[in-house]
Amino acid sequence: MKRQLVSLTALLGAFVLGAGTASAAGDPRWEETGTAYTDTLGGGQGLASRADGSLLYRGLADIPLSLRIKGWNHVGDPDIAQGHVFDAYQGPDTATSKMFAVTTPAGKRYEYVHRLNPGEKLNNSFATVSPDGQWMVSGEWGEQNRLQVFPTPLLNPSTPPAGGDLKEAWQITLDKPVRDIQGCDFVTDTRLVCASNDATGSLFPEIRPLLQVDLPRKLDGGPITGAVKSLFALPQRGICTGAFEAEGVDYDTKSGTLRAEVIQPGVCAVSTTVYSYHQVTN
Repeated sequence: MKRQLVSLTALLGAFVLGAGTASAAGDPRWEETGTAYTDTLGGGQGLASRADGSLLYRGLADIPLSLRIKGWNHVGDPDIAQGHVFDAYQGPDTATSKMFAVTTPAGKRYEYVHRLNPGEKLNNSFATVSPDGQWMVSGEWGEQNRLQVFPTPLLNPSTPPAGGDLKEAWQITLDKPVRDIQGCDFVTDTRLVCASNDATGSLFPEIRPLLQVDLPRKLDGGPITGAVKSLFALPQRGICTGAFEAEGVDYDTKSGTLRAEVIQPGVCAVSTTVYSYHQVTN
């Protein structure tokens, strides 16, 4: 459920929108078109658009008690595909597995547990499903040269029909390293956009960049390499000073709206800003 912080909306609404993002001549670019706000505990980890255009938000307050009892103490950026909600869960620092929860349109939840491969980090920052519904992409924390690919629970017939073990299918090898990816979403069959919380500027010129990953073909069950480039720096605007945090990202295929979340710093961290973008052609 979307939770708006009306008072902070009024305070922050005076900040001007970005004029647009840089791109090569003739290439489409993302132009900032709006700003909204959600409370961080109820929506600061990520968001996903439903078929009717409404938004599903995820925050730490959304973790069901039954999952907390099992040790799943963090939920990442979700996705919605064919009416099913896909949530990425991780456990404590000692965890040896990560979990994807799938909630059907009828409200039934199934849990798919992935045991960590050698060298795999326990982080489970996001889940995004390919447009054909067959493959689910996720990612780890820190500096990485890959994104993980799994058969989509429930939607891919190779997965158990009511929860169970989930094995990694293969990986998207990235031609450039990325750092601290908080969320990704498919824009087309062969393009993802990803929000990075990297504030070092060492991998890309931008601070907390929105990245684009282009694939040579749609995901098909085989290894593939993605070409990474930085689109623009996510905005860091607000009445409080300090470190902002990039979070979830969503692309609504029906409206063509791209949304990205940024948590405010300091005492304003109770609020998460949701920036909206549409593509325009130069």
